[in-house]
Amino acid sequence: MQRIILIGLATLLTACANQPSNSTSQKVANTQTQAVSTFYDYQFASPQGEALSLNALPKQLIDADVVLIGEWHTHSAIHRFQTDFLKARRNATSNIALSMEQFTREHQDTLNQYLNDEIGEQVLMSQAAAWPNYESDYRALVEFAKTNNVDIIAANAPKPFVQCIGRKGLSYLDQLTTEQRQWIASEVDTGDSPYKEKFMASMHHGTPEQTEKQFAAQVTWDETMAESIVDYLASNPDQQVIHVAGKFHTEGGLGTAASILRRNPDLKIAIISPVEAISSDSSDYQLEVLSPPARFVKKENRMKAYKHLSKRGSDLKCD
Repeated sequence: MQRIILIGLATLLTACANQPSNSTSQKVANTQTQAVSTFYDYQFASPQGEALSLNALPKQLIDADVVLIGEWHTHSAIHRFQTDFLKARRNATSNIALSMEQFTREHQDTLNQYLNDEIGEQVLMSQAAAWPNYESDYRALVEFAKTNNVDIIAANAPKPFVQCIGRKGLSYLDQLTTEQRQWIASEVDTGDSPYKEKFMASMHHGTPEQTEKQFAAQVTWDETMAESIVDYLASNPDQQVIHVAGKFHTEGGLGTAASILRRNPDLKIAIISPVEAISSDSSDYQLEVLSPPARFVKKENRMKAYKHLSKRGSDLKCD
């Protein structure tokens, strides 16, 4: 039976005016809720909006085979929470592994070399194509894993290959060598699904044919990350995998979660998603953080950015 435990990132609302006046009750309430006033602050809550502590996690989170933690990339509070959550689970059990969208399969050996102290951080960053925000946002996760003997799964597909799928469709995979093909999920399902509907609704440019190819690229990320996690658990069935990835990939049980369950319906999945305000009726566990600042105020600046993005990867060769 498919079991998805959804978790969202959110902050609990402050206590109501009629809360108990008893000083002990007041003290307990204050330890459960925290003001989210800076981009370092977060409040963790259940799908029903109840405040949660990393020191007393719900059984569903403890028993999950996979915990998916969605993120708004570069959000300091979310990255802080990811490390805090990994630390809390590692303090409770050694059967923990970290899976990351930010490293791709072809760099697994390089990542392992770093974890084994065979290379330094600069070599890791250059040879494993670390994201530009690695030092500020992912170093803490990787260093905690390294210090505490936590496996790290380089879960994702190579970016240039996925970009070429976005241009040429899945037929591009036929051009890859046998070794290269192993860096992408063996099966990529582009059929109709709630995830596809969500993706299509977010797209506002391009022809239907091109949008289909772009979805094929998007779901290739999810399928590859899911396969990486499922394969790891097949070889390490006693482990809990904590996977960090962009919120679009993880929220609501779509994307990566659905791809995992298609491969192994028996796995228990918990999902944590960032939110701007805590809800009493969320599909996910919630992590309240401050909403990212508006990227653009003026339309002309937004259009300039879109135009620049359209030229990104113009030197990429897919033939």
